[in-house]
Amino acid sequence: MGGKNKQRTKGNVRPSSSGRAAELLARDSGLLPCFVGFGSSTSHDLGYVPALHGSEDIDSLVDADFRLVLRKLSKRDTVTKLKAVQEFGIMCQEREAEVVKGVLPYWPRIYCKISVDHDRRVREATQQAFEQLILKVKRSLAPYLKSIMGHWLIAQCDTYPPAASAATVAFQAAFPLNKQAEALGFCKEEVLNVLVQECVPEEERLAKYTRLVTSSFLALKKLLATLSQQDLDALAERLPHLAAQSKFWKYSRHKTPQIRGAFFEAVSALCDRTPKLVQAQASCVCPAVLLSIDDTDPVVLPPLWEAVLHVLSNIPDCWTHVNARKGVLPKLWLLLREGGKGLATILHPNLLPFISKLPKDITVPQLDFYCIFFTSIIQGLSSERAASSPSESAAIVCATMECLRFRVLQNASEDEDIEVNLNEMFSCSFWKCCLLVLLQLLPLVDRAVGSVLLQHGPLFAQVTDMLVSWEKRAGLGSGPTDEDSAVSRDPIFRELVADFWEGLGRMCVYRVDQEEEREEALVGLATLLRVMQNPARPNWRKKTAKICFSDPGDSEGGPEGEEEGKGSIPADGHEGPSLLRSGHLEQLVCQLAELAMVHVTERDSERHLRFLSVLLASFPSHQLFRVLLEPGTEDFPEDGEQEAMMGLEGQGEHRAALARNPAVIFLFQKVVVWLKQDWREDTELLVNMIFSVLHCCGSREEKTIILNHITEMELRWGILLQIIQKVCYSHVALEASVGWLKGPVLGEKLVGLARELCAVGLRGPRGSVPTHIHTHSWALISLVLSQQLNSAVIGDVYVQKIIDQLHATLSDAKDLSDAGNMRPLVSFICDVASNFFSSMKGCLLLASAEELLLTLFQLCAQDQDVTRLSDSLLQKLRHACFTGVCSLVTHAEPKLKDGTFLHSVATWVRNQLLTPALTVKSLQVLVAAVQSLAESLVGAGQRGSHLLSQFMSHLTPSEEEWRRIREALPPQVICFSLVFFQGGFPSLTKNIVTSTVHRGNIMRKPSFWLCLLCWSYVNSCVLFVSSVSEVLFALQWCVETENSPAVMSDYCALLRDLNVTWEAFCKKGTTNCDQQLYHSFDLRSLKEGALWALTLANYIQSAEVSSANVQRLCGNVESFFPLTEASLSTVLVLCPSLPAKEKESLIALCVAALLNWQNGDQDLVQTNLAVLQHCLRTGATADAEVLLAVTATLMEWRNGKEDLFLFNSDLKKVSAGLLSLNVEMMRFLSWVTTHSPAVLRDTQWDMLLCSMLAWLETATENTAAFWNPWVQLFVCENCHLIVTLSKFFSSPPTGVADQLPSNLTTEWEEFFMEGIHTRLLPMLVKITEEFTDPDDPLFPFPVLRSAGEALCYMPVSLLTENKLPARFMADQRTNLPEQLQTLLNTLAPLLLFKARPVQLTVFQILNKVMPQLPEFDNDSDNAKCDEDDEEEPCLSPPAALMSILFDMEELLEGILGGVQVGEFAVVQPLSDEYCCILGYLLAWKLILTFFKASPSQLRVQYSLYLRKSRSLNKLLQHLFRLMPENPTLPGQVAEPGSKDTRTFFTESLDLSLHIPHLACSVYYSALKDLPAMIRLWWNGQEKRVSSTVEKFTSKYVSGMLSSQEIASVQASTQSFESMTVKARSTTREVIATYSVDDIFIELVIQLPQNYPLGSISVESGRRVGVAVQQWRNWMLQLSTYLTHQNGSIMEGLALWKNNVDKRFEGVEDCMICFSVIHGSNYSLPKKACRTCKKKFHSACLYKWFTSSNKSTCPLCRDTFF
Repeated sequence: MGGKNKQRTKGNVRPSSSGRAAELLARDSGLLPCFVGFGSSTSHDLGYVPALHGSEDIDSLVDADFRLVLRKLSKRDTVTKLKAVQEFGIMCQEREAEVVKGVLPYWPRIYCKISVDHDRRVREATQQAFEQLILKVKRSLAPYLKSIMGHWLIAQCDTYPPAASAATVAFQAAFPLNKQAEALGFCKEEVLNVLVQECVPEEERLAKYTRLVTSSFLALKKLLATLSQQDLDALAERLPHLAAQSKFWKYSRHKTPQIRGAFFEAVSALCDRTPKLVQAQASCVCPAVLLSIDDTDPVVLPPLWEAVLHVLSNIPDCWTHVNARKGVLPKLWLLLREGGKGLATILHPNLLPFISKLPKDITVPQLDFYCIFFTSIIQGLSSERAASSPSESAAIVCATMECLRFRVLQNASEDEDIEVNLNEMFSCSFWKCCLLVLLQLLPLVDRAVGSVLLQHGPLFAQVTDMLVSWEKRAGLGSGPTDEDSAVSRDPIFRELVADFWEGLGRMCVYRVDQEEEREEALVGLATLLRVMQNPARPNWRKKTAKICFSDPGDSEGGPEGEEEGKGSIPADGHEGPSLLRSGHLEQLVCQLAELAMVHVTERDSERHLRFLSVLLASFPSHQLFRVLLEPGTEDFPEDGEQEAMMGLEGQGEHRAALARNPAVIFLFQKVVVWLKQDWREDTELLVNMIFSVLHCCGSREEKTIILNHITEMELRWGILLQIIQKVCYSHVALEASVGWLKGPVLGEKLVGLARELCAVGLRGPRGSVPTHIHTHSWALISLVLSQQLNSAVIGDVYVQKIIDQLHATLSDAKDLSDAGNMRPLVSFICDVASNFFSSMKGCLLLASAEELLLTLFQLCAQDQDVTRLSDSLLQKLRHACFTGVCSLVTHAEPKLKDGTFLHSVATWVRNQLLTPALTVKSLQVLVAAVQSLAESLVGAGQRGSHLLSQFMSHLTPSEEEWRRIREALPPQVICFSLVFFQGGFPSLTKNIVTSTVHRGNIMRKPSFWLCLLCWSYVNSCVLFVSSVSEVLFALQWCVETENSPAVMSDYCALLRDLNVTWEAFCKKGTTNCDQQLYHSFDLRSLKEGALWALTLANYIQSAEVSSANVQRLCGNVESFFPLTEASLSTVLVLCPSLPAKEKESLIALCVAALLNWQNGDQDLVQTNLAVLQHCLRTGATADAEVLLAVTATLMEWRNGKEDLFLFNSDLKKVSAGLLSLNVEMMRFLSWVTTHSPAVLRDTQWDMLLCSMLAWLETATENTAAFWNPWVQLFVCENCHLIVTLSKFFSSPPTGVADQLPSNLTTEWEEFFMEGIHTRLLPMLVKITEEFTDPDDPLFPFPVLRSAGEALCYMPVSLLTENKLPARFMADQRTNLPEQLQTLLNTLAPLLLFKARPVQLTVFQILNKVMPQLPEFDNDSDNAKCDEDDEEEPCLSPPAALMSILFDMEELLEGILGGVQVGEFAVVQPLSDEYCCILGYLLAWKLILTFFKASPSQLRVQYSLYLRKSRSLNKLLQHLFRLMPENPTLPGQVAEPGSKDTRTFFTESLDLSLHIPHLACSVYYSALKDLPAMIRLWWNGQEKRVSSTVEKFTSKYVSGMLSSQEIASVQASTQSFESMTVKARSTTREVIATYSVDDIFIELVIQLPQNYPLGSISVESGRRVGVAVQQWRNWMLQLSTYLTHQNGSIMEGLALWKNNVDKRFEGVEDCMICFSVIHGSNYSLPKKACRTCKKKFHSACLYKWFTSSNKSTCPLCRDTFF
């Protein structure tokens, strides 16, 4: 068809569309389209398909719920269809008739499919639902009757009666009885067509057929097996009829394996239960079964061979019906050669019964037959499956040996009935048996010797069993026998055994004598001989049935079968007596050993030495060792070796026996020589020879003599390790060698080894030895320190010596400076210690073991920078240490004594904690080690908890030590009286109270507390009140000094990691403990105050101490008076928890003291005033007379003692007590203003306001003293008083405004407000000039925060008329008045000040004036565009803010440039980068506020400036590095993406939060106010960035913006003449209707899913009286306005309406932009061409000239003048 770029037919202005063609077809025909799917309604594969995807009118005919159900009916799942049909029937019954009729066009297709479903439940439910449909639609079914009738009729004849009955009921409901014939006649052609077709798909028919036939055969088998013989006789007439059918026997060749298998099972049952019937049908049975013998399907083969055996057993003449040599045996030979094709485990067990049933005429000539048989079956071992599967090869071997034994027995007995002489019978049978052995058995054994797979199979055991049977029949090795018993000494078997051993001997000698023989063959040969010696029951034998070979009248089969189960390996590892009694095996072993010895001595053959080792292990006899000795060496010579034996004093009685023992002679002549050869690596076989020699020794003392002698030799340590390992692995060998293991020879040897190893390890790399030698030596030490048979391997005294040596070495390594170079030594010691602690019971009862454990703990508890140990080595140390701790808990004494492990650990930890050089990291490691130790003790149960409590008691300091620790604290807390109240709870002014703290003092003592905090966290059993109170004091100190100095943050992080909080402590206390703690805190607070009072306050809050307990414990409040600094702190802490009466008592006492004070101590006034106002703040009630009296007293002090009020004072010279007095007065006046303003009179209001202003004046004159924390507190409370008054006058409480003095509000607004803010704003600027470094500890952060809170109430009028010193910038173009420009130039740079309170305060101030600024640009000449201007003008937003942005853009690129757009950059709070980014985002927030307040014409010029400067592009890139990937507020319960999820976009901006929330707020404002510019930026990004932006915006922002845009249209009060606007929130649509006279236009504006990134679509609604071309132009104009205008939909509609109005007024469109009103400057086309007289916009002409590089008219192409 046509492409996009091809020339269209003239007049065809739109591309082709199949959807539109279908739409036109439906409209023209007026009917539903017929082309639903691809076929007629009789199709079986198509379900419900919506008629026309582009036509909502047709699709709307189907109810949404019905549409969903119809789709479910098209599914393949049976359960889904069944539920959908039932739901369809219910809906047809409940819905209105008109709704149900909409389903009829789609029902025939679905009904024709599901009415013949294979599931009967679906068919029944379909007919029931159809009945409900008929009852609802009635006659409306008629047009669709022909499509349904065929399947409806089939359904009435369903084989499932309920389904047929339901279909009949539905038919009767549709047609009366007299109309049914007429209905069928009406549809007769369609019904006939359906009946001719196949109603079931091909695959379903085949599956159903297979299932039915298979089930029938199996049912027949079950029937025959279940029925009694009498019942079977009753079926004598029916069964022959079944067997006589030729089709029945053809199932043996059916292509489906399931059917064939079931058929053969049925045949087996027939043969078993009805043999006469089978014999009668032998001509059919035999070919069907026997000719299928090559069927190798896994499903068919088991029942097939069962049927084969049944046929052979029940039909004597079965071979007369088949040709065995042509039809059966060739198939069997091929099957056997292929190893049964992977089914040997099923096939081969049937071979022996098969050949036993073969008649002689089939096996003649027998020799050839059995040669082919055995050759084929052995050849199957070479098949791929048998070569890879041990079970397959084992099945083949077992079958081969069974058949071979059967044939040998058959040959030996088949000639007994023949009357020939004995010699002839012997010659015939023996010849046959020999041929079988020589041609089949020996080659098979030779093959198995060279095959690893067959070596581990059953062949060798089967051969041994067969030889044992033959020897019994031959009477070999069984002693004298009865002369009359011929069977007991059968000459055939006697000669057969002799020939077998002769042939096996030749084979073995040939194998051993080959120089190049593979080692696997020698191993196989050794395996054969070992199995013959003792055929242990192998694990490959799975079947439980046993095959017995017996002759008629012979009972040897029983005993023979019993012999199969005998024989096992003795406990000492050597073989027991052989079952073969003839002596051939021993002779063969001696011959082979002698031959192997020749190869070893002459050629140093390693393979033959290993073979010899195996022979000696299997046959450890004196005879064998004699063969191995050279002639004449049966005794020791008189020289060297004799002297070696004489060196054993006290053992002379055993020397003679050892000297005559050939095994011992072989050991010292040969084995020891081989052991001393350093080049020999595999010494395990030589060690096995040693134990073979020991097996030949008669007593335990002789074995000890030999082992001691070997130990004293200079052999490698690996050999000694192998000997001990072999001894420990066998209980028999262990008991026999205990004298050697516990003896002094081995013990001293191992102690010396440990000493040597430690010495070499301490020398480091200079003294290193080969790794394998080191490894064997340490493994030997580890082995002897383990436990065997409930005791150590060696003597306890030697264990003690070795542990002492290891501990000394580890201590030396710990103290050396190059401990990092001793990693191998430490690693080996760790392995040894871990093994010793875990395996040796009671190991820590040794003093040296506890010392070793202490050293391990010390290494674990030190920093790796000190020990220079690797992570892996440290992990080994921890494992060894805590393994020992677990063992310690099990055997430790209940009472902790001096010098024990836990006591030593506690002492060492205390010393470490008091070390001045202990760093934070070292402390963390130490705490972790103590915590792990405590957890190990707690995990050990009650015994461990008891030990833990004693351990902690040793670790806890005494009271005197606690006092010294507290005295060593730096003076971080100056005075507790310096408190202020937030929510009624006192806390230190940490942001105010700051003093210089020395790092050394900080680092010296907190570590002690942190370790105790760790203890309290772990130990939940015992709490010491005195220690806990000190720990809580320490915790409070850490909390108060969290940020001063910075090193404390490391301690606080450690506290958080350990979960050490007040709540954790309070949860572990008991009632009695709580009372004791409270009493302790109360006493210390009254005595010392300050930090103890804060600790008491925090404890009351965390432990939730009730008011009653507080009152009961503190007693009478009068006891606190007269107030001191400590008692004042305690009263302020207890006040929130006191009952109301006690608070009233405190108020009365304080008021009395204030009223009676004249002159004297000013601290008395300050303390009583502090208690008074604190009681008031915590809910106490006071009479108006009391408040009035106190206020009057303050007025009296002001008039008579004005110096107390610090007016016009130099705050640098004022005492802290006087500053505190003014602070308390401010707090009292603030409280009265908020809670009891009615008590104030005119003079008191004057005193209050004038004092507030005077205090502020004093503060502004003393900014240089703001470093002083007391001055900071003075200024903060003054600002707080200003905030309280501002709130009061902005919204007075109900009823209070009428009681105020008449002119009070006016004076506040006209005089005091101006006085406050004209001083407060310059003070803010002055502070930033005098304190330039926020990192300075004396920087007045609290003052800036409080001043900023007060400046939030500064009105806009005072901001625009501020009194700041004039400040202007060179070359700064601006239209703003001087005062506003000064405000911007002064405050805008402070957005980048490195103090967060300053940045937020400046933002809040400037945010108030931003909406006022655009009006100055609107009135300026720069904003007025001359219509003759060719280029669009652009205006800059406030220059002061833009200069900030330009400066910060380059800096932010350096900060965030390395982060890709879309990745989240984490900014550390309160860092320099944080302040820069915060200022940058706040500046953009101000610009967006300014942009939002601008009118449309200015907004275009501002946006053009931003586009040219590319500032917005840089902002968006930075925002997508600062916004998190998931902007969900933390702590959300709802799932992400749900409607209830709260994100940074759904919540209003909280400036107290961090950068991510602010970045999201800026992005949201930019999308809302600058949608066109962001859309332009998004379209220009690369694919990755564009996809990331779209995904994020669509998920989190688009939905909110779309809803707000639609809501603004709905809530808009703007009215248009001749145009109405409506909005649909659910579809995100706005419908605008424009009507003038006879013209009617309807436009549908659709917001995209990714709004505002995607373009807004404008679709056409109804129109009347407008030409098509004009209509398209107007749609394009509106789309252009909405896409490229940075405004709302209502603004775009207003602009479009003005354009259309001008068009109707006669103004022609600009022929460049095809719009009357310009989209940017809103001008009309006025530049006319002199030739064609067409008019254009000036801006459009400028773009035309610059883009085309021509000066011609765009329309007529003539020169434009």
